[in-house]
Amino acid sequence: MDKDQRKARRELFSRLYEGIRTHSVVRAMEKVPRELFVPLDKRRVAYANIPLSIGDGQTISQPYIVAMMSEALGLRGDEIVLEIGTGSGYQAAVLSTLLPKGRVVSIELVPSLAEQARDLLRSLGYENVDVELAGPTLGCPDRGPFDAIVVTAAAPQIPQTLISQLKVGGRLVAPVGKLEQQDLVVADRTGEGLSVRMLGACRFVPLRGPEGFAPVPPTTDERNGDKGCPTD
Repeated sequence: MDKDQRKARRELFSRLYEGIRTHSVVRAMEKVPRELFVPLDKRRVAYANIPLSIGDGQTISQPYIVAMMSEALGLRGDEIVLEIGTGSGYQAAVLSTLLPKGRVVSIELVPSLAEQARDLLRSLGYENVDVELAGPTLGCPDRGPFDAIVVTAAAPQIPQTLISQLKVGGRLVAPVGKLEQQDLVVADRTGEGLSVRMLGACRFVPLRGPEGFAPVPPTTDERNGDKGCPTD
């Protein structure tokens, strides 16, 4: 990391400590080398508070959004968390750090990204993260129910398939709204249903599939019979 990167990193985390109340989330993010989760040509801006393209039409979210979503989950450290949209693996690494006694199950639609993230997370020692290729059902029903679910792609409505994989007392955080702009939604599952609140405007890449904005194109793995994460 050069001088400019170190300066950008200091400035970023100074802003995060000011804006994020749960400082344990910011401390967890400080432990994750964000520059290793972005393409080589973007490492010089790895600590800018902006989203960055990682290829295949996907992005790594801006650090402040990662912090907001991680904080909104309200993790204690021993939960089993489902992540929809592994991408580069950065959010999974942050969650891994926040869950020393828990586990992250992260689902990715793009096979090449799933493989890259899995290899990187393993090489960096994030042993409590399982990266799975997306299967025919949104999420990973066979591994649920989950204590918390975080969705890093935009959906027109809260995906009911994921709510069914959430424990009563669990929490889902997801961008929900129109394709052009969404609200960051926090949904707590109670015995009576869902309690929902909004954290503010955001913009994510679209979720693909029946509860998303676009159909899922068949992948090479699916054509060869590999259905990814097992489902009921």
